[in-house]
Amino acid sequence: MKFICLTLLIISGITDSRSERYDVVGPVDSVFAVAGEDVILPCSVKPNISVVDMTVRWSGLDLKDSQLVHLYEDHGDRNTKQIESYRGRTELNHQELQRGDASLKLSSVRVSDEGRYKCFIQSKSWYDDATVDVSVEAVGRPPVITVDGFDHSERLHLQCESEGWYPEPVLEWLNSEGVSLSSETTQMQRNTDGFSVKHTITVHHRDDKIHCRVKLRHHTLETLIVTSSISFNPWRTTIILNLIAVALIVIAGILLAAFVRKNREHDELQNENRRKKQEHDQLQTETCRIQQEYDQLQEEKNRKQQELDHLQEEKNRKQQELDRLLENRKQEFSSEDDQEQIVKSGMQREHDQPQNVKETKGKQGNQQSKKEDKKCLLQ
Repeated sequence: MKFICLTLLIISGITDSRSERYDVVGPVDSVFAVAGEDVILPCSVKPNISVVDMTVRWSGLDLKDSQLVHLYEDHGDRNTKQIESYRGRTELNHQELQRGDASLKLSSVRVSDEGRYKCFIQSKSWYDDATVDVSVEAVGRPPVITVDGFDHSERLHLQCESEGWYPEPVLEWLNSEGVSLSSETTQMQRNTDGFSVKHTITVHHRDDKIHCRVKLRHHTLETLIVTSSISFNPWRTTIILNLIAVALIVIAGILLAAFVRKNREHDELQNENRRKKQEHDQLQTETCRIQQEYDQLQEEKNRKQQELDHLQEEKNRKQQELDRLLENRKQEFSSEDDQEQIVKSGMQREHDQPQNVKETKGKQGNQQSKKEDKKCLLQ
């Protein structure tokens, strides 16, 4: 019985292991992307089972140590160790994961994104991976045709230039009938923006229309120049150049005159400012002088006020002395009045004595004269 149960468990484990097996499938051909646009890197499992519970890891095989591009694990994105240049530019559609689609969306493609990527999908008991080759194209600017000069045999030298391409573009010249023309000189340079290309060619007056075409895989840009509208007369060119020179001289004269006028106005303004400054200094000096005179007058006023106060004090002192003298006089007169009262009392007692009448009259006359003297003194 135990042997039968063990056998069933082994058979069940083998069956479950086989049921979890799957193949990770990528694109057969390279994926082409245009710089600045978005691109989808295809990756899915066959059969179409859900990979929601699995681990999906995208890495760059051409990068150092196959660095992480995008990681889906434990039902969520885990991009803490993601390459800095890919941050915010990768995305997995979580709804499509339920149908076994683990394609990676890469936004704002750069030239540096070109290379091989690995899509790795792992379950609890099985894993598999697929590779995706990405080719990036950068479409440059439309070609520009310029006239590089002409000779006396009425042959026109043209130059066509375009930049910002990746990888190296192909530049060709075509006549009005679409026949390819050979370039005389070719220059190809690469910088941070991509490749720049420059070709020159010499055409004859009978060639009416010349095309400059730049091609890169799936993209083509073209520019046309009509040579019949360009004059090959060297005398006319000389006249045009002379006119241009005259125009430049006139413009230079106008600019020089404007500069001189501006310089003169500037000098006049400087002189006016100096004059106003001198006037301001004179006013300032006059103000200081007036202030000094005012201070002197103020000092004189204070001195006069002090003298006035001194005179007032002297006056008060004299007045106090006069008051004190008058008070003394009053006291003296008061004593004399008291004496007069005593005399009057004695005279009243002697009124009845006839022999002393004359003497009494004589004393009254003296008292009367003293009163009059006292009134004159008080006055």
